[in-house]
Amino acid sequence: MTHLPIDDEALDWAIRMVEPDADWEAFTTWLEGDATRSERYDRAVMAIDDAAAALPVAGPRAPMPDVMARLRSRRWVGAALAASLAGAIGFGAWRQLPQPYTVETRAGEQRAVALADGSSILLAGASKVTLDANDARTATVDSGEMLFRVRHDVTQPFAVRVAGLRLVDLGTVFDVKTVAGHTVVAVAEGAVMVDPDGAAMRLDPGQAVVADGTTLARRVVDVADVGGWHAGRLAFDGEPLANVAADLSRHLGRRVTAAPAIAGRTFRGTLDMAAVADRPALLGTLLDVTVRETGEGWTLELRR
Repeated sequence: MTHLPIDDEALDWAIRMVEPDADWEAFTTWLEGDATRSERYDRAVMAIDDAAAALPVAGPRAPMPDVMARLRSRRWVGAALAASLAGAIGFGAWRQLPQPYTVETRAGEQRAVALADGSSILLAGASKVTLDANDARTATVDSGEMLFRVRHDVTQPFAVRVAGLRLVDLGTVFDVKTVAGHTVVAVAEGAVMVDPDGAAMRLDPGQAVVADGTTLARRVVDVADVGGWHAGRLAFDGEPLANVAADLSRHLGRRVTAAPAIAGRTFRGTLDMAAVADRPALLGTLLDVTVRETGEGWTLELRR
């Protein structure tokens, strides 16, 4: 059992994050507010885990470790949770979730996921990532787009799997997008090693790789555009309008399609989501298309 000091603030967050309506965005903000908080949070989680493991399965009269007594003293902890702790039937959502487990977002939604090691993942709309509570240093990007902020640990690199590729961080902020077999990895800070056991391609800030099947192509990107979707900006560099429409669908939360006649036309530029959401005609001007509104969403068509 850990003997390091556990402070109340970190312990409160450790308990709060097991609730089904846990505020991941607020938790990420708290973690980033002080460099010491990640370690403090880790100690609190370890203490809870140790305490739960130390309790006997039966015996309501068994002595309760101090940390468990402190947990029960929190007025905002529900009665059901307190009862389950006292009964020693396990503690923590990481024990209740299947291993591994998935986190998903709906189209038009963003969600922040804080990992126990101090790293975080911000998911864009219509995205899915698979995580393992027993190993906070791995993630699998199943679909969509997400921004990783990884706490570097040279002794235990953070690994991401996406569309058959393995990525290893070198102290990093990077974006991963995978849609219909087309994968893009772009780096804003630090570095990422792509396919370390094969191509071993290193990406530094302002660099990206585009993967289509077994083909890897290096690309230069604007660092300011990496993860820019979080601030409502979508940047494209020669993307077919079919892909632009798919990105708009995920981020706006409405169905956007490109008519076959223009689906292969490419677009270079940046779209402001707030502006085009309110003014579809503006989108038509920027893309040089006609935007036809339907009951299901928008269709991009040849300009007449």
